[in-house]
Amino acid sequence: MPSNRAKALATTVSSMVVGLLLTSCTVIAPPQQAHSASADPSIIADAPANLRQFYTQTVVWSHCETKFECAKVKVPMDYQNPGRKTIELAAIRLPASGKRQGAMLVNPGGPGGSGYDMVKDGADSYFSAKLRGAYDIVGWDPRGVQRSAPVKCISDAARDKERQTDLNLDTDAGYAAAQAMYKSDAKSCAENTGDVLGYIDTASSAKDMDILRAILNQKQLNYMGFSYGTKLGATYAELFPKNVGKFSLDGAMDPSLSVEQISAGQNMGFERAFESWAASCAKSSKCPVHGTGAEVAAQVRALRDTYNGNPQRGKDGRLLTASEFTNTLAFAMYSTDLWDPLESALGTAFSGDPTSMLALADYSADRDADGKYTTNTAFAFQAVNCLDYPTTPDKAAMRAESARLEAASPTFGSIFGYSALSCEDWPVKSVGTPHQIHADGANPILVVGTTRDPATPYEWAQSLRSQLSSGVLITWDGDGHTAYGRSNSCVTSAVDGYFVDGKVPADNTKC
Repeated sequence: MPSNRAKALATTVSSMVVGLLLTSCTVIAPPQQAHSASADPSIIADAPANLRQFYTQTVVWSHCETKFECAKVKVPMDYQNPGRKTIELAAIRLPASGKRQGAMLVNPGGPGGSGYDMVKDGADSYFSAKLRGAYDIVGWDPRGVQRSAPVKCISDAARDKERQTDLNLDTDAGYAAAQAMYKSDAKSCAENTGDVLGYIDTASSAKDMDILRAILNQKQLNYMGFSYGTKLGATYAELFPKNVGKFSLDGAMDPSLSVEQISAGQNMGFERAFESWAASCAKSSKCPVHGTGAEVAAQVRALRDTYNGNPQRGKDGRLLTASEFTNTLAFAMYSTDLWDPLESALGTAFSGDPTSMLALADYSADRDADGKYTTNTAFAFQAVNCLDYPTTPDKAAMRAESARLEAASPTFGSIFGYSALSCEDWPVKSVGTPHQIHADGANPILVVGTTRDPATPYEWAQSLRSQLSSGVLITWDGDGHTAYGRSNSCVTSAVDGYFVDGKVPADNTKC
């Protein structure tokens, strides 16, 4: 299986695609370290009076996970009524190994990705030695995710059943069945999650970040966000521009786009990435089929099409549907580390055995060998997006949208249509509205874009850079999702030089 680094790259914004060996660290945390933000009054100078108790709380960091420190941080469930109820956020940090410059908060994306797991499982692979030497690397599970008041919906058995069900939404029967499934799932989410389901929007999470800033004794927040983490970071910069320290937004989202525009952009991005993979496969001795890149792509699509209405059974008896086959192709576009496993799985699928493709599909869905789903990423993803984006599902309009997507992307158009339907019966109303973010008055903000990024197309990085008043664009000409930690020394040097040496890269730096 590919590395955790490759897996984590697939914890992203995609509306349909729902991841290293650690070396020793020279710094071992003390058993306990208490901290109160009130030690430096300037850190909380602008905190609203009704939130002071959260900004000045005493937090105990305890030794955990072999070489880390962990803590629980209280935040209000509802920022409009902070006295109503509190929730706890799980945080973890790897202390700086050298001359410490401060703390840096990190988020892997999603929505629904665990920053706690990102640091615990991959701090040494994500972040350079130079960066780890200068900063405490701090991850947290945003509200609704994993250890922080998690969204809970359906059982593992129900998830298995849904993944083995292929509905044709272009038919009235398929559309009605999908409506019923989404409505039932939404009801389960409301029943199993409780009141917090209405308060896990991006703006609330961004406000949590400012409390974390104070808890970390930082006058300004240093932050590195990937994929959806760029939307979260941009939202923070909009709400707290004076509190922006050093920011990197990698694999950028465009906060001004609607759900339908996001689907169209990703539809294009994944097709472009698939064409790049097919061209690479055509030159490889490991490719399961032969021909030009276009011919390889056509043969893989033809294999996928044999699953339409005819799902195939793996060795454990479970079904691999055409939609799950397509989702697995999309998952493999997130990182070139996933290309070899994809080609191997396709090889067995061409011979009539879908077991390896199903295993890769399970890996993308966080299902382990025992049939247990190890994260709530898919549930949190749905919950945050239904709060962040207003939707008005209309069957005729969505059918027209689906036809346009399939015409534009013969490989992935079938999974990106009907993007608004899943929120039609969501139990809480949306609170967000897509809009441009300028963050006037913020320090320079790095925006990092990858030219053949499938999940956050490069055009989105260009758009976010143009919106931000202090945006600085770094471009990596490469494949896969995001750049820092997986691209080249040019990107690493530019980002590390900014965070550690204070050197702002030239706008439109090409790597």
